[in-house]
Amino acid sequence: MTLALLTGATGFVGRQLLARLGERGIAVRAVVREGTQDRLSACDTLQNVISTPSLFHESAQWWEEVSQGVDLVIHAAWYAQPGQYLVAPENMECLTGTITMAQGCLQSGVKRFVGLGTCFEYDVSHGLLGIDTPLRPTSPYGDAKAATYLALSHWLPQAGMEFLWCRLFYLHGEGEDERRFVPYLRAKLQAGETADLTSGQQVRDYLDVRDAAAMIVDRALGRAQGAVNICSGIPITIRAMAESIADENGRRDLLNFGARPDNLVDPPHVVGQP
Repeated sequence: MTLALLTGATGFVGRQLLARLGERGIAVRAVVREGTQDRLSACDTLQNVISTPSLFHESAQWWEEVSQGVDLVIHAAWYAQPGQYLVAPENMECLTGTITMAQGCLQSGVKRFVGLGTCFEYDVSHGLLGIDTPLRPTSPYGDAKAATYLALSHWLPQAGMEFLWCRLFYLHGEGEDERRFVPYLRAKLQAGETADLTSGQQVRDYLDVRDAAAMIVDRALGRAQGAVNICSGIPITIRAMAESIADENGRRDLLNFGARPDNLVDPPHVVGQP
């Protein structure tokens, strides 16, 4: 039986990855932050849980021991505090900690390493983003993700380890932080309150987190290497997305478009090529 080591298993994406791995009958060893074990979702194939004060500060030797017998690593952990993660200094810790982690996994003989990237690594001025789109991140978060990808994509395959980098676009769904757009909108509508929004003209690529996790697991268990996009490939405006959610409650009248100013540095069009 394949044994997968999963980091970030209590997070927004990680919880879904754990569930999808379980559905595929993949044995899982989860590495989580101390005190978060009770947030793990149910998984029949979860073999053991290893906790640490901070996985990004562990040594290569620690990772070598933790990854003994592991065939596949899916590294979903990263600093992701809403409203802060784009510019947080913790991104550098995640970058250096991931490189150290990969070193330890390589030393223990792990065959395949899968990391999660972001569409913000790309030059988003291109609008339609494929894996051949040039990288030009404009935030510490995008910088750190792109630097991690560039380092591991050159190093690991040369050392004999398969490497896959899954770039995520705009995800929504179960377990999403209440401060993000979709949960904010649903909460307002369910309470019968007006939702103050921007003009909503920005075009985005939205995907349910459950579908994204299934795509990641499918690719992780396959043979593809290098960068792949985890996206729908379907463009939709923020306005149309909001209206579709409002229609679930029949309350488009609660959508107050233009109440908030548009963010002038927000890219107008971000859509992925699957």
